[in-house]
Amino acid sequence: MAKEKIVLAYSGGLDTSVILKWLKETYDAEIIAFTADIGQKEELDGLEAKALATGASKVYIDDLRDEFAQDFINPMFQSGALYEGQYLLGTSIARPLIAKRMVDIARAEGATAIAHGATGKGNDQVRFELAAAALAPEISVIAPWRLSEFRDRFPGRAEMIAYAEENGIPVTASAAKSYSMDRNLLHISYESGVLEDPYFDASAPESKEMYLLSVSPEDAPDEADYLELEFKQGNCVALNGEALSPLGVMEKLNELGGKHGIGRVDMVENRFVGMKSRGVYETPGGTILFNAHRKMESLTMDREVMNLRDSLITRYSTLVYNGFWFAPERLALQALVTESQKNVTGTVRVKLYKGNVIAAGVKSPVSLYNPDIATMEADPTQSYDQGDATGFIRLNALRLKVSSGVEQNNK
Repeated sequence: MAKEKIVLAYSGGLDTSVILKWLKETYDAEIIAFTADIGQKEELDGLEAKALATGASKVYIDDLRDEFAQDFINPMFQSGALYEGQYLLGTSIARPLIAKRMVDIARAEGATAIAHGATGKGNDQVRFELAAAALAPEISVIAPWRLSEFRDRFPGRAEMIAYAEENGIPVTASAAKSYSMDRNLLHISYESGVLEDPYFDASAPESKEMYLLSVSPEDAPDEADYLELEFKQGNCVALNGEALSPLGVMEKLNELGGKHGIGRVDMVENRFVGMKSRGVYETPGGTILFNAHRKMESLTMDREVMNLRDSLITRYSTLVYNGFWFAPERLALQALVTESQKNVTGTVRVKLYKGNVIAAGVKSPVSLYNPDIATMEADPTQSYDQGDATGFIRLNALRLKVSSGVEQNNK
């Protein structure tokens, strides 16, 4: 009788390496390791050999960077999503893509379950499992960190390291680690360890070595770089006149943003599971893109359409953060966002300097800005009669006068 197959989201780190071996033993199953290449760079080196040596029967390492940039990052940035006013959702937006590919592999391999190494205290468990529920409700999910038998066996990091050594699992780990990190094309996140103290200064010189994508603003060049971003229907399609794919745009923006110390965020956020957590993020390219996109919208988007879209930013951001990317309400919001972006076309020029993205000009063939109407000089179009403002103000003041009168009479 053929063994059960389980597809494991595998990073090659201590947790998922131990989980791979533990799943194989506990479930007497065939473990298929899956790693999504979404921009982790050198972290992917040697993963296939490591997974096979740990006991995987098969390994998938799939390059999903183009899909990540085009079908996940771009639509999210069109929405103006910003979680709790600071976080550009770099980890959140990657999870539904990973889950989507895991489901595809599970179906192709005839697997009955998928597994992940997300802890029972974090958001990622929710993101993975809500995506799987939306895409493949027939496939079960195994979350070892939520199983008492796993937690009893591995109450701490020391036990996991000992288990790895006993079983010849090729991992490099130490019992003490000052923080954890997660990297992809859009950002790197840092959390836990020393960062669990919200008063710890992650911008201090002694923390300089933690950052991989960006220099500190103090160490950024003293000379600014100017950058032109060309947008078409809300998506950046060229930089400084060079046409680029969505992936190419993100890679180039990361390079330029990192050079100038752009995109560092240190925040205490509200996790979906109920607790607050402290995270430090590097999002150099995303920060440039976010600011330039907003500038492009200011010239080309109708006021009321912008107000409507902006009123949904908190809702949209929370859906992404909480793992509802494939939920019908997010898809409905995305349809509105897509419609709002049909004229967000043109060129934005920005200046990159010492951690800042500074507006330096915007133009568009579909600009809604008319200098003839906006001018403080005589309006050659005669589209606006300043005398009309008297009645406009009088009508808008009417309810304020009525309300004030009622308050005065009841004192």
